[in-house]
Amino acid sequence: MAVDANRFKELFGSFPTPVWIITAVDEDGEPRGFTCNALSAVSADPPLLLFCVDKRSQTLPALVRSGGFVVHVLAEGAHEASEVFAGKSEGKFTGRRWLPSAVAGGAPVLPDLALGYAECALVQRVEAGDHWICVGRVDGSAVFPRDPLLYHRRSYSVWRPAGALTGTSG
Repeated sequence: MAVDANRFKELFGSFPTPVWIITAVDEDGEPRGFTCNALSAVSADPPLLLFCVDKRSQTLPALVRSGGFVVHVLAEGAHEASEVFAGKSEGKFTGRRWLPSAVAGGAPVLPDLALGYAECALVQRVEAGDHWICVGRVDGSAVFPRDPLLYHRRSYSVWRPAGALTGTSG
């Protein structure tokens, strides 16, 4: 079967993925952000991660200009934020508590939505089709005792270890 854009999306939508929001500030200090599901650890020494961003992203210019960004892995209950940040609206941060990162150029930290976040410096960009692959050095992070939000076949769910569901450890 031929692999067009719809088949490609169907393929990658067929397995659950974590949901990420990536934030930065624009040249006027305004917060920007988008939902991402293409992110990976690259290296532990130095600590590097990568994510992919559409070339048409409204957040991309802010990310490149500022050179700093925050990656948030979303926690249970953050599916509404994921939907908002996946859109093109200007009011993504309206009514949301955020704090400026001290180590990622003031990029917004969204502690209420995340089970963890990484404060990063942009160290490399690689053009790849209709996206950019962005590599970031992790300069700060936090992790919270929450369950992760997952996305699978256009639906959200929460992952819990089998032991947590059954009361066993296996």
